[in-house]
Amino acid sequence: MKVTVSRKAHFNAAHRLYRKDWDFEKNDAIFGKCNNPNFHGHNYELIVSVTGDINKETGYVIDIKVLKEIIKDEVEDAFDHKNLNVEVPEFKDLNPTAENIAVVIYNKIKPKLNSNLELEITLFETPRNFVSYSGN
Repeated sequence: MKVTVSRKAHFNAAHRLYRKDWDFEKNDAIFGKCNNPNFHGHNYELIVSVTGDINKETGYVIDIKVLKEIIKDEVEDAFDHKNLNVEVPEFKDLNPTAENIAVVIYNKIKPKLNSNLELEITLFETPRNFVSYSGN
């Protein structure tokens, strides 16, 4: 019997959407005000969902305290109150779109989980704009 356990988290971060190999005009045409050279910020909301079989001994899919610590170590400590373009190594050469941030978060958390567990990341950039990624 598969069950999904989810934990919410949040972080605040600044970013700029642009490609270094494009001139300002092309970046502006594609990314608009998100191409602000002085960056802009979001209050990101994150839902980390882990799916697996219930452990017969513990009754858990995953201990939520363990999941909370993984999220703190891999996401909150790494991204909160940071400029993603400047301070987070994963975005040195990767445009920090919501899509790419979700994939990076997935890739940081997945190795910390037992291999039999499935993972889905849902990242809200605004209350109405969000992306989901589950490794596919």
